[in-house]
Amino acid sequence: MENYWDSRYHKEQKIWGESPSRTARSALELFRRNNFKKLLVPGSGYGRNTRLFSSDGFEVTGVEVSNVAVEMARAFDPLSKFYSASVLDMSFLPDTYDAVYCFNTLHLFLKQNRRTCVDQCLEKVTGGGLLYFTVFSEKEPNFGKGREVEENTYESKPGRPAHYFTEDDLKAHFTGTDIIETGLAEDHEAHGEEGPHTHILRYIVARKPVKD
Repeated sequence: MENYWDSRYHKEQKIWGESPSRTARSALELFRRNNFKKLLVPGSGYGRNTRLFSSDGFEVTGVEVSNVAVEMARAFDPLSKFYSASVLDMSFLPDTYDAVYCFNTLHLFLKQNRRTCVDQCLEKVTGGGLLYFTVFSEKEPNFGKGREVEENTYESKPGRPAHYFTEDDLKAHFTGTDIIETGLAEDHEAHGEEGPHTHILRYIVARKPVKD
């Protein structure tokens, strides 16, 4: 996975442009309402979403597997802190966080690693904190295309499997949390050979229970 993303960022640079996802703007409003200060962004890429939060005064930490993307992010969003590491092991982080915003990262893993990713995020968020995740849905145009490597997981691009979530599937990944909201969100992109296109994402907002 690291080699795939290093190669892609090296070739395409700011693949999705500089504007943040529409879901990041929704998350920003949610985090403001909850008076959160410290955010964790797993799969932070080159910082197009982290910069939205850091420029609004949040203390942002990004974790990204691609060294190329991390170097880009440090230049693009100098207000945030970035670590070059896998989101499957974030035990090295010295802090805990009020909330997690994870954009289109969870669906890049196979089943066991998806569980690990969510567990790692839960370890790093404080009790009462929120997790805001977006993922590919089964309504995506590419659903079912390519070699099926697991149920609803297809390798439409060599070296990059993608899992497509139903609502029940997504909720099942957050067992043990208080699920606040789920839904569908359209996200418009224009990059590479694909040109302008629209992703049909699922999102979930879940709260980590406070221990008695």
